[in-house]
Formats: sequence, C-alpha cells, structure tokens
Amino acid sequence: MYIVMKKILRLKFIVLVVIVLISSCNKDFENTLPSSFKNDTAGLGNGSRKVLYIILDGVKGNVVKSLAPENIANITANSTYSYAGLSDSQLNTLTNAAGWTNMVTGVDYTKHKVISEDFSGFDDQVSPTIFNRLKDHTKKYTSASFGATAAFNDHLASDASIKETFEGADNKVKDAVLKNLSENNTDLIVAQFHGAEIAGKAAGYTEANADYTSQINILDGYVGEMLMALRDRKDYAKENWLVIISSNKGGAASSGGSVGSNRYLDESRNTFVVFYNPKFSAISIEKPDVDKFPYQGTAPNFFGNSANFVNAKLGNTTTGEFGGTGDYTLMMKIRVDHSAADFAPFIGKILSWTSSTNKGWVLYSSGNSWVARINGGGNFSKANAVIRDGVWHSIALRIYNSNGRKMKTYTDGIAGDEGSISADFSTPTVPLTMGYIPHSENKSINVLIKDVAIYNVAIPEAEMIPYMRKTVRYPSDIYYNNLVGYWPCNEEQGPVMRDKSGKSSDFTFVGTPNWKPFSDISTNISPELSDAIYTVVPNGVDIPYAIFNWMNVTVPDNWNLMGKLYLPAKTYPNN
Repeated sequence: MYIVMKKILRLKFIVLVVIVLISSCNKDFENTLPSSFKNDTAGLGNGSRKVLYIILDGVKGNVVKSLAPENIANITANSTYSYAGLSDSQLNTLTNAAGWTNMVTGVDYTKHKVISEDFSGFDDQVSPTIFNRLKDHTKKYTSASFGATAAFNDHLASDASIKETFEGADNKVKDAVLKNLSENNTDLIVAQFHGAEIAGKAAGYTEANADYTSQINILDGYVGEMLMALRDRKDYAKENWLVIISSNKGGAASSGGSVGSNRYLDESRNTFVVFYNPKFSAISIEKPDVDKFPYQGTAPNFFGNSANFVNAKLGNTTTGEFGGTGDYTLMMKIRVDHSAADFAPFIGKILSWTSSTNKGWVLYSSGNSWVARINGGGNFSKANAVIRDGVWHSIALRIYNSNGRKMKTYTDGIAGDEGSISADFSTPTVPLTMGYIPHSENKSINVLIKDVAIYNVAIPEAEMIPYMRKTVRYPSDIYYNNLVGYWPCNEEQGPVMRDKSGKSSDFTFVGTPNWKPFSDISTNISPELSDAIYTVVPNGVDIPYAIFNWMNVTVPDNWNLMGKLYLPAKTYPNN
C-alpha cells in the first residue's frame, strides 16, 4: 500500500547497497493499527505528527543484532532499521558528546566542532539543535528532554520546553517519559539513557560483558514500557507517531582512523538505528560488502619481449638500491595477464636478468606464481602463491636482519619462502626498471602495475599484511615517513609516472606508454573507499532530518543539514 523508498547512491566507486525487505513472523508489539485509527489516506484524524526519540548511549548495533532483545526485535517488523548504522562517516575520535551533537544538530563535528566531552567549541546558535529549530518554528512545537547525564541536557537541550535530568538513573528517565506520555501533549520527546555506556566502558562493549548485555536488555524493557504508554494515550488513534531508537556511538578502546581506512570496521562507530511506525514495512539497511567493491582506475600496461617492449626507468640510480646493508620493504599491486611463461621479469634493479654474475635484484613471474631473485641468481625467495590469473594481487618483498640478512615474499597477506642474502648486490649505476627487463630467453610479459612503494624499513610482518592491501599511502599512515619512493601510477596518460613521496624521482617510459583502464573485483585489494560509502547506512546526522520531515517542518537550504531521509518514500498524507 505504501511505496518503500530504495536509495541508489552513485559513488566514485560502484556502491552496492543491500536493502532487504523482511517479512517478520515475530509476535507483534503493536504492529496492527487499532480499527479506530483514522489517520490514513482518507486524511482523517487530527494530523498530530509526534516523535518519541530514544537515545541509547554506547549500544553497538552488532551486539543488538546478536542479542535480539524482545521489544526492539519485534518493532523491526514495522521499521526502517539498521544494525550497521554509523555514529558518523568521518574520522574524528568519537565521544559521547560528539555522538549526541551529531544526533540533535544534523551536522557532524566539521560544523558543530564538538569532539571532547566538555563540548569545547560548540555554539548552539551556529549549529542549532532540534530543540532550537522547533522552538523557533511558526507552529510552536513543544519538546521535552529527559536525560540520564547532565552534560546532554545542559549543552544540547537548553531550548526544550521541558528539561529534566536524572543523573545516572535510567529508570527515572523512563518514568519521566511514561508520565509525559500519560499527562502531556508534547510534540517531541527525547529520552537519553546512559547505563549501557557505563557498563561497556568498564568491561567492554561486547557480549562477553554480562553487565553490558544486561543493561541492553533492561533498556529493551524500558522501550517496551514506553511504547505501551504511547499506545495507551487517549488520543493515540488520532495521532501519528514516529519512534526513533538509536545509539549515540558504539564502543572500542580507541576511535577515529586514518584517511582511507574502513570506518565500518571501527567498532566505536557501529550503532543501532530504527525508525518505527505501525504502518511501515520492514526495511533492513545493510552495510555494503567492501570485498565486492571494484578496484578500479587506470594503470600502465607493460608488455612485450626483447623485440618490442614497453618499460619505464627511474630518473635516479639510488632508489631501490638494497645493496649490502639495511632493511627495506617493497610493496606493489599487479595484474598478470600474460600466458604461462617462466622467468618473465616485471620490476628490478639489474642490468640483465640472464647473467649469473650480474648483481642486483629482480621480481619475476614463474609459472603461476612469482619469485624474488638477488645477486644474479644466487639468492631466491619463492612466493608459492598464484598471481598469474588475470586478477589484481598485492605483493611485497621484505629485506631484514634475523641471524643474518634475509628476504621474504608476501602475496595477498600470505608469506612465501624466506631466502638468505649472502653478499652485497649493489648496482650504483643501474636505474630501477618497471616492466620488461631484457634477457636471453626472450620471455613475454603483459602486466598492469599500480601503487609501487619502497620503504627504508622492514615493516613488521603483522602490520604489513593488512597494510599491503591498501591502495593509497597518505601522510597520516604510520610508515609514511619511511617512504623512499611512492608511485601510485595513476596519471592515466603521458610518458611519466610521478613520485608522490617527494623523496625520489619519476619513472619515464621507454617505448610508447599504454595506459589501460580497469574495474575489477578482487578480494586481494582493499580499494580506496569514497566517503559517500559511509552514508549508505543511517548516520547520526540523518535523525534530525527525519524528525523535521515527519513533523512537516520545511528544511531550508541555509540550515545546511548534512543528513538524508531514511523513512519510506511515502507514509502518510500531509494533514
């Protein structure tokens, strides 16, 4: 009967949004409207659009999903909801204050400036709250804020028509809501609960913390009581209520992240969000599977044999000089498209691959795998992992000291063989070469290469394995200062691949450069994610927008709200 809105996001990358329509067999809380309910498409009823907004501090969405507390689970049958919501889509360190402020202003910290728990930098005239907005609205909506922490009410609810704080007493917050529903005709009721946050902070925001899960179940009981009190209102059949339940944040030992990091993996951001009305259909909003996002862009295509080839040489002869001492890490992404051929080099610092007396190093494909060879053939490290399959892979070489100098290969986070290095293999006059390296056996190559980085440190294996999957190394990355050269290979055209570290020089093509676009699914790469991917699920800033929309408050452009609507596209007519 009602149209369910399906949002299609066009991102820099192809974003797959999974919206699952669920038919629930759970026992209804009150999912069937009473026969006397007249606020329907006939336009009857008094048209009172009201909101009950329940804030559950520190309640992680994935824990709620696993626990499936009775009342919350039941109302999802008539809700747009997500267990994978985000406090925000940014990289700030999350606090209770930051989460709350997102949820009542409709903008994130880049505008409201709140990060610390003391609300430093916040100005509710610059970033008005829902209480400010409703107070100033021509319809003169009334609002109430019942909080379990003074900080919430003191800083964010100063313009509420009714404001009561019950420090550390969630049960008294619940009782105040019950009383208001029974005695008053308030348009917006906000209830902020803090017990789960206290329990999670003390011993972990996980199911293993019995106190934390107990607090969530207690809150679920409060939700049931509040919804029953709402239904028992004498004018309930004429009113039109939206119930919003959301965490202010998740929970983790630390919060925030580096540019390019996957914010869905940040436990401090994981929230539960539900928009409930008995006439809604069930819409579960899932987070996208980042492993199904394509690794895409344009890469240099190195191909050919001794008769006709394309490669690129570095403008200096010092970068890539691993020599006789020192620790180093080389990382890169590669797609091998050539047919089976042993001994096909694709990067190295060596005059010729063939000579057994030729110093230097080279990486080459061997059958379906690849090998690192040093000092003219005396030292090998075999990857023992498939890369010749037309799929993008992340590979790495570490040179380090451990009872002698050694090297080790890594493919997609899997360690290969360890090889010993017995002599100096310096090549002070030879430039690092990417692509075809001449050799007497005249093997052909056809590869795409991206994201080549060399570090003057042997990145610890435990850190390197997830790190090597990343596609971009920003100045905020932990080993950025150890770069001696970084070539994203993303110029898309022209004869040069530029060093972005500022510490080396550029590669220049030998032969006609061939830039090849690609868009491939590969579970071996963690592609750079557009910030827009984190708005696929409800964020804290989306909630004020939903409240204003529900209460027929026009949101002008100059409010500069950052949220979007997650309610069904059409629910009730405007009365």
